[in-house]
Amino acid sequence: VKLAYQWHDGTPRVVPIWFHWNGEAVVMVSPPDAPKLAALRAHPDVALSIDTADWPYKSLMLRGRAEIETVAGVALEYAAAARRYFGDEQGDAWVAQVSQMGSQMTRIAVRPTWVGLIDFQTRFPSSIAKHLPPS
Repeated sequence: VKLAYQWHDGTPRVVPIWFHWNGEAVVMVSPPDAPKLAALRAHPDVALSIDTADWPYKSLMLRGRAEIETVAGVALEYAAAARRYFGDEQGDAWVAQVSQMGSQMTRIAVRPTWVGLIDFQTRFPSSIAKHLPPS
C-alpha cells in the first residue's frame, strides 16, 4: 500500500509500506521510533492507495484517520503480511529475524471513511468517465 500523510511542515509524504486488512481496518506496522509516527499523531488524516502494475490498472483508494498503538513483540498484522508477501515458511523466518530487532512494534490502523475504486474497465477517473459514451 502507499500511505500518504502530512509531514510536520505541511508538505505531503507518500511511503510504500506492508499492510494487512483485518476486516475493519488497513493495518500497517512500523518500528516505534519511525519518524512518520510523530507526523501521523499530529496529523492523523491519511490516504491509502493499493494499485496493480499490469493493464488494466486497478486502484483501490481509501481515506481515514490513522490510529497509532504500540504493541509488545511482533504485531500479528505484520506477521500476516510477511506470510502473504513471502509465503508461510519464508514469512515465518522473516518474522523470527525481525523479532530480534526490538521488543515492540507500532500498529497504524486506518478504518476507511471513504473508498474509491478505479479498474479502467467499468470505473474510470471522473475526468475520463465524463467523456465516455453512456453504456
